[in-house]
Amino acid sequence: MSDLQEIYQLYADDVKRFLICLTANPELSEELTQETFYQAVKSIHRYNGKCKMSVWLCQIAKHLYYDYLKKSKHYQSVNFDNMINEINHDTDESTESQAEKRAEIITLYKQINALNSPYCEVFLLRTSADLSYHDIGEIFDKNENWARVTYYRAKIKLMERIETNEDNL
Repeated sequence: MSDLQEIYQLYADDVKRFLICLTANPELSEELTQETFYQAVKSIHRYNGKCKMSVWLCQIAKHLYYDYLKKSKHYQSVNFDNMINEINHDTDESTESQAEKRAEIITLYKQINALNSPYCEVFLLRTSADLSYHDIGEIFDKNENWARVTYYRAKIKLMERIETNEDNL
């Protein structure tokens, strides 16, 4: 146990500085530093000594940060996709909520139309026309991967525009 405390005392500041550089968020860096050492304790048997202990710990920290990013992007993406699905499906709602929903739809489509080409077109083809990535790629004389990347970038740009719009209210 004293060895683990010594490792923590020697390397915690280095790991936290590394994470601050990655995240630009001191609170998140602190959380990930703690998680890094927890994971290191769980997998200390895998440390083979081929690299410095600080390098090994920073690798763990980096992977934890990437996992955090994946989870947060997935969460944002799921919320955004749910919003699109709600727009595309009629439901039995009161007149007032239908009016609110209509206003949200108008705002959303204004933001979509404000996207530069080809983001706007790809986004609409995917969400409104429900075309596959393969079909979208064919329309633009590109491949399926290009369509996937362009759609993903369009979603990111749209989310940024919506967040900026909400911040200005």
